[in-house]
Amino acid sequence: MDLSDNDALQRAAAGDQVAFGILYERYVTRIYNYIYYRTGQNAEAEDLTAKVFFKAYSHIGSYKNTGVPFSAWLYRIAHNLVANWHRDNSRSKVVPLEDEPQIVHKGDLPETAVMKGQDSESLLKVIRNLTSDRQQLLILKFVDNLSNAEIAVIMGRSEGAIKSLYHRTLANLKGELNAEDFE
Repeated sequence: MDLSDNDALQRAAAGDQVAFGILYERYVTRIYNYIYYRTGQNAEAEDLTAKVFFKAYSHIGSYKNTGVPFSAWLYRIAHNLVANWHRDNSRSKVVPLEDEPQIVHKGDLPETAVMKGQDSESLLKVIRNLTSDRQQLLILKFVDNLSNAEIAVIMGRSEGAIKSLYHRTLANLKGELNAEDFE
């Protein structure tokens, strides 16, 4: 079945589980990626993604189409769950060893793989020290490849405000990375 988001939403609100399944398949990867990049933990991203879609399914009947894409509603749910997760986890820091992926590129010498890993680690460290809205912007821009207009809708800001935030974020990142001697 090839339904538009609006058609799938109407059917899902009427109790059609298959229609909601279509929406789930359409957005699960994007929502998972967003959550993963905000938490940095695979298992937590999976759990929170499941919660996003459970909440969406539970409240699909009260969803109101205001001209904003359905994905913006999902991102808002994800954003709130991630914020709660960070608040709850700020009290105790436990980092499971299995959640830190080790990426080795085929053909790389071990020294090159280690250097790439260190560069990625430095970049992630700087990004995770950014404010929540700047992290969200980078994820939506570079992971989900959304336009400034789409990001503006999701974040509830004007397109001009997103452009300004994007410029300030990149300038801040550049300064932080230079301070870390990241080349």
